[in-house]
Amino acid sequence: MLMFLARRLAATVPVAVIVAVIVFLMTRLAPGDPAGALVGNAGTSADIDMVRQQLGLDRSLPVQFLHWAGQMLSGDLGTSYFLKRPVTELVAQRIEPTLSLAAVTIVLSVLIALPLGVVAAWRKGSLIDRILMSFSVMGFSVPVFLIGYVLIWLFALQWGVLPVQGYARLGDGAPVLAWLRHLILPSVTLSVVYIALIARVTRAAMVEALGEDFIRTARAKGLSVPRVLLRHALASAAVPIVTVVGLGIALLIGGMVVTETVFAIPGLGQLSVDAAISRDYPVIQAVTLLFSAVYVIINLLIDISYLLLDPRVRY
Repeated sequence: MLMFLARRLAATVPVAVIVAVIVFLMTRLAPGDPAGALVGNAGTSADIDMVRQQLGLDRSLPVQFLHWAGQMLSGDLGTSYFLKRPVTELVAQRIEPTLSLAAVTIVLSVLIALPLGVVAAWRKGSLIDRILMSFSVMGFSVPVFLIGYVLIWLFALQWGVLPVQGYARLGDGAPVLAWLRHLILPSVTLSVVYIALIARVTRAAMVEALGEDFIRTARAKGLSVPRVLLRHALASAAVPIVTVVGLGIALLIGGMVVTETVFAIPGLGQLSVDAAISRDYPVIQAVTLLFSAVYVIINLLIDISYLLLDPRVRY
């Protein structure tokens, strides 16, 4: 077990380095010049060159990367080119809405998708199974922004039961009910694809588990259907389900950018969109690296969870 954990921890180091290099190169090689955006249309070539020198963009890429990497290792994410504020401060202000949206979405998705997948596997080939799987296909097919606009039209514009946009900060003393009401529509929007993914994998894993000999033995002993499904079959299918829940974080991160934009939620996704439009390199690099670090950590936790879910991994 110790060797397993050591290998997984050691593997995160080169991954983190590669991610840092890719993030840096993506920002530098993308079209657009932040110096030109800062100077504006009225600026001259001399003005642009002066701003590039002030920002350190006139240096070679290796020198820029080493300078940025040194800042990152010391905990300094740099200063926003346009807002003139430390990136750590901007991230700290925007992290609560993003974490709230992610947490509510994950909880909602798991609570809905697991029962759907279990029921579909239990009634394999039935009308319920076909309906649930059709919903999964639809969840993958419909764009996130379209789902968001439909929900806004129904629940906000037509029925007026939920707010259209914005976010109520718990850190600013907002009531929990107001916080939750602002998160319902974006969480449901973001969870549709996530629910479809988890439900399909849960169904496939459960169908395979229900065909095993120990399930037939449990049924022969007269165990109830809920006990057979939850205690035996679902426990056996836990590894692929946990894997897809973790890997689905990638879908969640990508959809979060769109969802925060549609619902005007002042989170990290909205911050990254604004930074990309203005070519604010420090903000783009910090937010992208943060999302990448979260994804790497989630995968590490998934690998560690295998030790608890599948004893064979320990040996």
